[in-house]
Amino acid sequence: MAVRKAPQHAAGITELAVGKNDPKLLQDFLAARFGLSRRTAKAMIDGRNVWVNRKCVWMARYALATGDTVAVPVQTVKGAKAQSARTGKGGEAAPAPQKRHVRVLWQDEAYLVCDKPAGLVSCDDVKSVETLLREQENVPTLEAVHRLDRDTTGCLMFAKNHAALTAAIEVFKSRKVQKTYHAIVAGEFKFAHLEIDSPLDNQPASSHVARESVGQGASFLRVRIDTGRTNQIRRHLASVRFPIVGDRVFGLKNARDLRLMEVPRQMLHASTLQLPNPLDPKNPVKVHSPLPADFRKTLKLFGMGK
Repeated sequence: MAVRKAPQHAAGITELAVGKNDPKLLQDFLAARFGLSRRTAKAMIDGRNVWVNRKCVWMARYALATGDTVAVPVQTVKGAKAQSARTGKGGEAAPAPQKRHVRVLWQDEAYLVCDKPAGLVSCDDVKSVETLLREQENVPTLEAVHRLDRDTTGCLMFAKNHAALTAAIEVFKSRKVQKTYHAIVAGEFKFAHLEIDSPLDNQPASSHVARESVGQGASFLRVRIDTGRTNQIRRHLASVRFPIVGDRVFGLKNARDLRLMEVPRQMLHASTLQLPNPLDPKNPVKVHSPLPADFRKTLKLFGMGK
């Protein structure tokens, strides 16, 4: 089947109308229209970056109808095509994948804090940040002290040996760790400050939210957390009806605003990490991670950046 060129929406979205002769299963439709392997097409869907009639869809076998509109962020399409090329689709030789470099923000003899990129899990995976850093820094005993979601960016701390890990975990349990995040949420946040203390998973949880700025249909927030429950910030902000832009799990499932479809990941960034150094109390750990490029681009998209 010939691959037709996909038109690009001016807002950074590729939109495709489902024709009479197109495959009607979403995975097959994406593979055919973009020239992808079925596995790569499924990965696009699993990443919750595919929209049908402005509704986020994450079922590979979702049944399309003639006249439906399928939308995917341009950057997601580019990434999928690159992935398909790496797997050698079409019989072409697959180029060797480039190793991803992880920026180290701070380190001493026992600990390391990196600038976690989006799209990678923190640990317990062969493609995790932990695995990459072990090889990159030549520290095979490196272990993650805490975790960030796959698509959350920013400060992530590692211990270089097990004794350092044990000491760090005790500090984290003592709640002497200060973690500040930045988030972009849908809607105009009406509070200068808001404390959200709704329990999560039957455990206490506290998030302190401060408004940085309000844009056109979205707001820029600073969030400090006292507890570290799973997906705490994402769940807390969604609970007060200001979900994080790009969050396909706890966020908006329908995109009345086309710009919401353009954002490829949740806009949540771990900006600062501060704690007593577990093995060197006279030299506390204080690390800052600047906002990544896609975060700044999203701020600009909603009228909050230059």
